[in-house]
Amino acid sequence: MDLTKSTQGKRYLMYISQNYSYAILRPLQKQIRAHGGEVKWFLEGSEVNPEFLASDEQQLHSIDEIRAWSPHATFAPANILPTFFPGKKVAVFHGFDAGKLNSRGKNDHFTIRGCFDLYCTQGPNTTGPFAEQAKEMGFFRVRETGWTMLDTLFSNYEANPYISSTDHRPTLLVCSTFSKRLSLAPRLVETVKALRDSGNYRILVQFHPKMADDIVAQYKAMQNDTLTFVETDNVIPLLQAADVMLCDTSSILLMFLLLRRPVVTFNNQAPGPHLLNVTEAQDVAAAIDHALSRPASLMQEIEAFCEQLHPYQDGCSSERVLAATNDLIDSDGKELKRKPLNLIRQFKMRKKLGYWRF
Repeated sequence: MDLTKSTQGKRYLMYISQNYSYAILRPLQKQIRAHGGEVKWFLEGSEVNPEFLASDEQQLHSIDEIRAWSPHATFAPANILPTFFPGKKVAVFHGFDAGKLNSRGKNDHFTIRGCFDLYCTQGPNTTGPFAEQAKEMGFFRVRETGWTMLDTLFSNYEANPYISSTDHRPTLLVCSTFSKRLSLAPRLVETVKALRDSGNYRILVQFHPKMADDIVAQYKAMQNDTLTFVETDNVIPLLQAADVMLCDTSSILLMFLLLRRPVVTFNNQAPGPHLLNVTEAQDVAAAIDHALSRPASLMQEIEAFCEQLHPYQDGCSSERVLAATNDLIDSDGKELKRKPLNLIRQFKMRKKLGYWRF
């Protein structure tokens, strides 16, 4: 496919509701613009900050503006999307499948909610389950493209503000999900303090934006010349700066593994030989030191896991997403069945967005 020829004159909407979605979609925006397409953004809800928009990024402020602009496709790093938007709907995911189970014991990562025409999957271990459902349901396509956010993971180290040229201690990155049931943050406050006070590491701390304010405050209060709490809309530089990660069941740990670096997890819901999982706070420090030794057996397991998770290291996932999207637009997805109505879900979306026109 001639990507420039298929992109020129097309309009693409970026639909986001969290600040971390900027970093997911900007590599895709770069490719669209490079090939002659037009991009605009729609920010849904109060948890995404419009101040993160760059000066050259245009925002649409209402559903009426979206309908008037009439995008050929909308990209969403989310589980749901209004089906009453014009154009094709493309899922690009907000993270990897970290094995999180909901309160009913089910993995929501593979739940089909009837919103998308195309799922752009990250690697073999997600393509398979989605492809099986596509064959059964028939109203969406699945294309394995790799994940747009990772196009910059293996480059741009030179301008990284979190890499120190003077502090040669190993860098520990502490990350956590916000779920009270899964989060290490409230359980390892004293452990992280002890790691800081040991002076053995340079510590960076970054939490999910929905983390409880009181927990965030405790970790911010720990800051000194050894520990830094970071709030950012782009975690890639943090991942690049770290030698080892301490995490729980957050999908960010999977991004870090793709750098072929070890992760110590605390009560991970899907432990495996590619992780060093501990269940007691007293075992965390020893596990970190073991991880820093990069034992050969662990590194082999990480490599095998990454080949299934996201085998692409060429920085071209956004190009593959764009090509798959253009193919869907140009063919109109004629082989696909109509999406289910999902009246209740779409009623909720209309209510949330305050839009009742048909």
